[in-house]
Amino acid sequence: MSGIACRKNLLDASGPVSDSELDMPFMPMWFAVFTFPRHEKRVEQHFSHRDIEHYLPLYRSPRKWRNGLKVVLDLPLFPGYIFVRIKRTERVRVLEVPGVLAIVGGTAGKMAPLPEAEVEALRSGLHLRRAEPHALLTVGQRARIRSGALAGLEGIVVRKKNSLRVVLTMDMIMQSIAVEVDGEELEPVDSGVLNGSGGRRS
Repeated sequence: MSGIACRKNLLDASGPVSDSELDMPFMPMWFAVFTFPRHEKRVEQHFSHRDIEHYLPLYRSPRKWRNGLKVVLDLPLFPGYIFVRIKRTERVRVLEVPGVLAIVGGTAGKMAPLPEAEVEALRSGLHLRRAEPHALLTVGQRARIRSGALAGLEGIVVRKKNSLRVVLTMDMIMQSIAVEVDGEELEPVDSGVLNGSGGRRS
């Protein structure tokens, strides 16, 4: 993620293998699972029935039907993706689930794990923030959430109407979300200090 940085910590097959590396196939880690469109919740149900540890980030979206009825829907924050925490040796268990297309991988077709601390930050703090999907961003001022829920995560500062948001990007799955924050909760990743409008003052 560049705010939720997804680094590809893959083994170098040409170098010596340590004991910890030999244990990697048996260590549960977080992976991103790619699903059929609009099958995220169905896949989540299958994971629950099969006792596969998983996490489906959701956000609340108010909708108005043609008959005037207003409802609030819980929708996937990363459309087409759900996260699982499994051992590498359990790969087939996940791929056998109806609605699953693939486990996101890195080079040479290897499964690429997500940083556990950052997934846990989403699990524990996302419900305390206002978040929604966002178009993928790669440029702009980078800042870190320094306090409150999701503290420590980095992303791009944008403005929407009268509020500031930090766009957090998962590079592994090329998906972004926008999280609403106060200017006082942010600190720039490079030099300078953010002011309340998202600008920088020296």
